[in-house]
Amino acid sequence: MRRHRGFPHWIRVAAGLEADDAVVVNVQAGETLPTRDGFAGTIITGSAAMVTERHDWSERSAAWLRDAAQAGMPLFGICYGHQLLAHALGGEVGDNPAGREMGTIDLELHPHAGQDPLFAGLPERFPAQATHLQTVLRVPEGATVLARSSQDHVHAFRWGDRAWGVQFHPEFSATHMRGYVNARRDALSREGRCPKGVARGVSATPQARHVLRRFVRHARGLAHHASRAHD
Repeated sequence: MRRHRGFPHWIRVAAGLEADDAVVVNVQAGETLPTRDGFAGTIITGSAAMVTERHDWSERSAAWLRDAAQAGMPLFGICYGHQLLAHALGGEVGDNPAGREMGTIDLELHPHAGQDPLFAGLPERFPAQATHLQTVLRVPEGATVLARSSQDHVHAFRWGDRAWGVQFHPEFSATHMRGYVNARRDALSREGRCPKGVARGVSATPQARHVLRRFVRHARGLAHHASRAHD
């Protein structure tokens, strides 16, 4: 997996962003969170940490996200980022009662996702990559749940009209997903699951990637509209 670099690179490539289009801030490594000026939107990556551990860097990030969401900045949280955004806005995060969810899973969209800017027009069911132990147990007040799986009732939510969280990984290719399954093979075996079977079930997830690319287009469109309004 190290050979394939990491979350920021995977997300940038999957989102169709050029290297100069994105600024990566590693808050966990002590880097300072920027001001919001000049950014069309923010994508919050996955992490090996747990939101419930309440690390200082994580809580600082949550405060930044809360301010950004309330200011109307487009936000898109992935996995840990999804959970952190929910926590920042007053939701509840904890261990998934259904246990570890890993591999290519089936997402089921709720009917109202048909009116969502990121999910409209997608099939009612489509595959996505997932790997997580914790989940959003309760969405923030005013949030709309958009998708679920058999193991997680909150696989996607929207808060207001500019902030989204997705538990699945739209940036993962099948290669990334198989790499994670291989890295967690001992844990899967201890939990009574067959790592080889999970790996065999991994497939491409193009519709999930569309969600990420739609966020980028949507955020850019909002920024372009705002700049024209100021001209």
